[in-house]
Amino acid sequence: MKQGFVKVAAVTPKLKVADTVYNGKIIREYMRETWEAGAKVVVFPELCVTGYTCGDLFLQEKLLKSAAEELMELAACSSAYDAIYFVGLPYVVNGKLYNVAAAISGGEVLGMVPKTWLPNYNEFYEMRHFTSGAELDTEIALPNGDVVSVSTDLIFVCKEMPKLTIGVELCEDLWAPNPPSIRHALAGANVIVNLSASDEITGKAHYRRELVDGQSARLVCGYIYASAGDGESTQDVVYSGHDIIAENGHLLAEKRFSNGVCEAELDVERIEADRRRMTTFVTEDTHMRILFSLRVAETQLTRYVDRAPFVPGNPAERDARCDEILMIQALGLKKRLEHTGSQTAVIGISGGLDSTLALLVTVKAFDLLERDRSGIVAVTMPGFGTTDRTYDNAVKLIRCLGAEFVEVDIKNAVNVHFADIGQDASVHDVTYENGQARERTQILMDLANKRNGMVIGTGDLSELALGWATYNGDHMSMYAVNASVPKTLVRHLVRYYADTCGDTLLQNTLLDVLDTPVSPELLPPEDGKISQKTEDLVGPYELHDFFLYHMLRFGSAPAKIYRLAKLAFADVYDDAFIMKWLKTFYRRFFAQQFKRSCLPDGPKVGTVAVSPRGDLRMPSDACATIWMQELEEL
Repeated sequence: MKQGFVKVAAVTPKLKVADTVYNGKIIREYMRETWEAGAKVVVFPELCVTGYTCGDLFLQEKLLKSAAEELMELAACSSAYDAIYFVGLPYVVNGKLYNVAAAISGGEVLGMVPKTWLPNYNEFYEMRHFTSGAELDTEIALPNGDVVSVSTDLIFVCKEMPKLTIGVELCEDLWAPNPPSIRHALAGANVIVNLSASDEITGKAHYRRELVDGQSARLVCGYIYASAGDGESTQDVVYSGHDIIAENGHLLAEKRFSNGVCEAELDVERIEADRRRMTTFVTEDTHMRILFSLRVAETQLTRYVDRAPFVPGNPAERDARCDEILMIQALGLKKRLEHTGSQTAVIGISGGLDSTLALLVTVKAFDLLERDRSGIVAVTMPGFGTTDRTYDNAVKLIRCLGAEFVEVDIKNAVNVHFADIGQDASVHDVTYENGQARERTQILMDLANKRNGMVIGTGDLSELALGWATYNGDHMSMYAVNASVPKTLVRHLVRYYADTCGDTLLQNTLLDVLDTPVSPELLPPEDGKISQKTEDLVGPYELHDFFLYHMLRFGSAPAKIYRLAKLAFADVYDDAFIMKWLKTFYRRFFAQQFKRSCLPDGPKVGTVAVSPRGDLRMPSDACATIWMQELEEL
């Protein structure tokens, strides 16, 4: 439960219809099994104490009394386990029979939630036996004398972890036009449990899965769906035990056509972070809150932690995402070119990844505008660190794409500048490096003035996060098309373009660009090869992109990011290596905010961006002290 992780389980026991004693025994065995596995929230199917398919046996006093007695046994059993359980049974309230979910924990029944929407079609006849609990809001005395609330408006809140707030609905409630879970979520519930008995017919499983996924996304919540299995009567229909666990639109775990346990870990801190970002998620304090206790311990994580969260893992989805992002970038640039009346687009081409992507986007924008690509002024500016490899690739790219080729050698101009300011050209310090970057930017800006154009920025999101840009050098442009594209995604965008361009020479050039080490090329080469490799200096971009995603997307604390990174990169980097670069990330992220506070415009392509106008309103002088302190204490 530390850092917001809560292990949860949906359980489908193999029941015997109408045998409450047997069913209670099986449920208790699963209570023990799931507790031993570390589950804190465990959901059983609808009417699991009796079985869902009892039919008119629900009208029998013996069955109802036996179910109530078995509930007391289950509640007593819960005292031995550190978890909250939800079980389904029929229960009489004020002379009416309700299909309820009972929450039990710590040796007691915490409350009961009745089903709101009762099906009465095809093989279902719940209205024949049960009453809707839509208007029910009362208290009842249990067989042991305890008084509990029975209402659809109950939320169960963990005292030790207040962010764990649970709402309940039952089967058909989810399928209705206005599910109770909407009301629960607006009242603060961030986990919804659904006790279900959904029969199986062809195609229904897909719809059911989409329904659960969609509801978890719409409500920004964790959703635990436990359905009845093959222990139910097969007189007319079959039950498949389709259990589903989802989190904010992502399927975490699923099983079907089997009894047993489906388990996963929910991240309630992540859910809460998403809700805080949504101004349209307006809460309504209409529910009764019932407290329960759980010991706070570290949850063993089995959930998949994506080491490249900006990049879809599925190839087809990745290609579709790349195509979409390129179009978003190009459309943004297209509008800016139209609005400013710019006749040309001026862009510096180094032969590296970022300038390559920016050129590809500019070409796409010109194609959308139906302008001749010769209006793209592509400038190579070889300096002290330029290698033959990057220079040749830059020239090939410009020629292949039909842009105007312009070359300006900056070495003489930079040497004159060094003489003006008294810089020893043999001293390869930050002045030596930044002098070249600013000279290049001056050339691009002045060329744009001369050619009635605008300068296209090439820097990416990862560089902005780390401040790996020369202030008023490559930091500046008139429109920054890559500003919200992280480095790990830049590679895939260029690769996608290479795979789909249909030009062998262009494809081979792009592939060689992809194979070239990332470098600003501001220091002289060694034996003709790149001597200054960015990732040797600031760390692997795949780590920094991972850190950035979890920090900005979910507001995760350093300790949590470190824990997730250790899982994601367990077979790549050791713990000390990850910690080293995580400290670097936080130090640079805070220290370099002043560069991000005055960024040029650029199109947003994903949920994480650092534009000072709408995405990251962070003071330039904020202190990293408490974040660094947490890392030092790990």
